[in-house]
Amino acid sequence: MFEMLKDSILLFLKGKLFQNPKKAYTQIAIGAGVTLVVFLIVASISSVLWGAILAGLVGGAIQPRLFRDLKYA
Repeated sequence: MFEMLKDSILLFLKGKLFQNPKKAYTQIAIGAGVTLVVFLIVASISSVLWGAILAGLVGGAIQPRLFRDLKYA
């Protein structure tokens, strides 16, 4: 199992895990950006803890939607 994880990480870092790496990186950046914005807004209104919790929840919830059309190589 760790061997499979290692191989996937190496393929990702080499840019060979996805058929269209540019789209994958764009989707990752969109997800990270949305998560960061949610964190900054909630942390400025409430506590940092609530910002982290809500940002993690929102970021995790949008990942399947962002990655649904990605094809593996």
